[in-house]
Amino acid sequence: MLLKATPSARIGAEFLGTAGLVAAVVGSGVMAQRLTGDVAVQLLVNAVATVAVLGVLISSLGPVSGAHFNPAVTLAQAVRREHPWSDVAPYLAAQLAGGVAGTALANLMFGLPALYWSRHDRSGVGLWLGEAVATAGLVLAIALVREGGDRASLVIPAWILGAYFFTSSTSFANPAVTVARTLSDTFAGIAPASAPAFVLAQLVGAGAAVLVAAALVPRPAPQPDPHPDRIAS
Repeated sequence: MLLKATPSARIGAEFLGTAGLVAAVVGSGVMAQRLTGDVAVQLLVNAVATVAVLGVLISSLGPVSGAHFNPAVTLAQAVRREHPWSDVAPYLAAQLAGGVAGTALANLMFGLPALYWSRHDRSGVGLWLGEAVATAGLVLAIALVREGGDRASLVIPAWILGAYFFTSSTSFANPAVTVARTLSDTFAGIAPASAPAFVLAQLVGAGAAVLVAAALVPRPAPQPDPHPDRIAS
């Protein structure tokens, strides 16, 4: 259940949550590369650290802002009338700024430049399809989980963990995280030239999830006030 947080608190929670998520993604990737040369183990370390932190962030910051930490989620929630459109731009700005801050923090913790471009090319139809699938599953899970109770801190990390390994793209599934990962030439990085197609695939996946969610759990139309002349007490 959302707390009655002030607008600045909600925006701050989105900034902090996205920063923490990206710091976990980038930092655990660097740590994994320094611990082992086995790429499979590197990916496992990166995935486990990411979903563990994500679960904590959703559980702790969810009551403040809804724990979107993801422009695709914010836009999908707004389309489904579960989030006010007036909050969309501030949320997106906080998420993007938080992502950059999280990247800088992770880079600095490991003695790297705060921000520097990645040279890790990630392109191809298979990867783009993987991003669409990963994001669609994430957005759909959020829509359905919130209909059935507050289990998001378990269900969402579980989806991300699985999608790390069954999607070809390793499940970025987040435009803010994608942009932030262009600023670290490490295990989790993505070249700036590769990012736009990833973001487009993520938005396509989110749109598809909104359509599926509407078919599975239609949103009721707002009901008119049966007593329009009544004075609120």
